[in-house]
Amino acid sequence: MTEFDWNLIKSFVAVAETGSLSAAARRLAASQPTLGRHIAELEQALGVTLFRRGRRGYELTEAGSTLYERGRVVSEQANAFSLLALGSVEAIEGTVRIAASEVVAAFVLPRMMAGLGEEEPGIEVEIVASNQVENLLRRDADIAIRMVRPAQNELVARKVTDIPLCLCAAKSYLDRRGRPEKATDLVDHALVGFDRSEEIIRGFTAFGIPVSRSHFRFRTDNQIVLWEAVRTGNGVGIGQEPLVHRDPQLERLLPDVPLPTLPVWLAMHRDVRTSLRIRRVADFLHEELKRYSAGTATGANSAR
Repeated sequence: MTEFDWNLIKSFVAVAETGSLSAAARRLAASQPTLGRHIAELEQALGVTLFRRGRRGYELTEAGSTLYERGRVVSEQANAFSLLALGSVEAIEGTVRIAASEVVAAFVLPRMMAGLGEEEPGIEVEIVASNQVENLLRRDADIAIRMVRPAQNELVARKVTDIPLCLCAAKSYLDRRGRPEKATDLVDHALVGFDRSEEIIRGFTAFGIPVSRSHFRFRTDNQIVLWEAVRTGNGVGIGQEPLVHRDPQLERLLPDVPLPTLPVWLAMHRDVRTSLRIRRVADFLHEELKRYSAGTATGANSAR
């Protein structure tokens, strides 16, 4: 495939993001037959099937999903080129409002936003510490970082990474109480966990660690308070592994204990994804969150 019409990629991206020929046609001000022909031509040229056609519309195949990210970038660059030719490029400046969980909003995003400020000084950011997906539906945020995939049809979401979790405690606490050598030793330690939720208790029980509510001498449902309780030596808790590695006051414990990971999704309302500044911030967050999860983000402790 050495020569082809760039409109084929634009049509492919539009159908991938809208899920139907009719919606993509409205977005591009084109006809459904034209878009259908573009998809067929692109599939024939590439030698792969890009979509599964069904009652639910057009769904990306595995090959289509792989090509979508590249296609989106090419489509955006083509659009930017066209705007440049018209002398009307949208400036990458203005406000972008980001919603994230309390821990991510307080301990992860500020460092990332400092890096964004160096790269895009014209962008102002507003951070909303909230776990509610409704932020996007009410337009209280432009971008949301979520630990579950949003199910609302009005939202566009893409999986970013999985953040590993680990058992950890402050070195000051471990110096006082000793370091657990095996999982069952945790029964003799003070634990830090949730107040009303029994999720952590059920998790420990599944690992064969018979703990009860009384073992959690510090309990709170506020994520920031919980994290500070671990950092200041109240007991053993569970934290995001990248945060533990970057904090010299903390020590990772019992790496052989299997803990779940936190899936990370970036979500936007369909109506705002065409904004250059919002897309720029979303792409920046996508890369930085992957680096954060791998422990390679700017300023992260390299001692793994």
